[in-house]
Amino acid sequence: MLGEKMERFTGKKVLLTGAATGIGRATADRLVEEGATVFAVDVNPDLPKHDRIIPHVADVADEEAVKNAVRVAAETMGGLDVLVNVAGIHRTTPLETLTLADFQRLLNVNLLGTFLFCREAMPYLRESKGVVINTASTSATHAHPFMTAYAASKGAVLSFSLSLAAEVAPAGVRVVAVSPGGVVTPLMTSVNFPEGVDASFYGRIMPQVGFGEPAAIAGTIAYAASADGAYLTGVELRVDGGSHV
Repeated sequence: MLGEKMERFTGKKVLLTGAATGIGRATADRLVEEGATVFAVDVNPDLPKHDRIIPHVADVADEEAVKNAVRVAAETMGGLDVLVNVAGIHRTTPLETLTLADFQRLLNVNLLGTFLFCREAMPYLRESKGVVINTASTSATHAHPFMTAYAASKGAVLSFSLSLAAEVAPAGVRVVAVSPGGVVTPLMTSVNFPEGVDASFYGRIMPQVGFGEPAAIAGTIAYAASADGAYLTGVELRVDGGSHV
């Protein structure tokens, strides 16, 4: 019934990255509300508190830290049913001043972190016929000036997710990419555009309904990861308030 509390994740074991703020924190809240136990990973120790949230501090770009996080998650919860990769960073920099270090850091967190968690969690997800939700971005498929490095990292996350979906489908594992548009998060509000930039381009891709809230993206993630999304795999769900139509 409309308005009835959903419990689509009762008994489900979820590993979630980027859980301290923004979309990740909203997703942790949503999945716990629906009955999940969530192993919440972030480099930021200010993780959500709940009796079904297990906090774990780790850098998603550190291979050994990721291996340890997945192992501890599986041991603590008794396996894995869902992996949700939300952890990410953002930069707005003109190409001429984009440093190699900044480019590599964006790739390491946004792409490498997603890859590492998928690789390490896959044996458990094959066993449970589980689900992977990877957070891409509208930047993966649409032009966003001064975001070349960010767009490259998220474009790679999207293509990685689509190919991974085809690879693991025979094992009964689903992979879905969720691409948010403008969402009011610390990541978005920390964006500073270069001085003197012509903002008119961005005016063309602003959602007429206003910027989204993290809870809206969390709801899409919950749907895609639940039995309601059982026929979804190898697809991108763009959640942008119609800003890129």
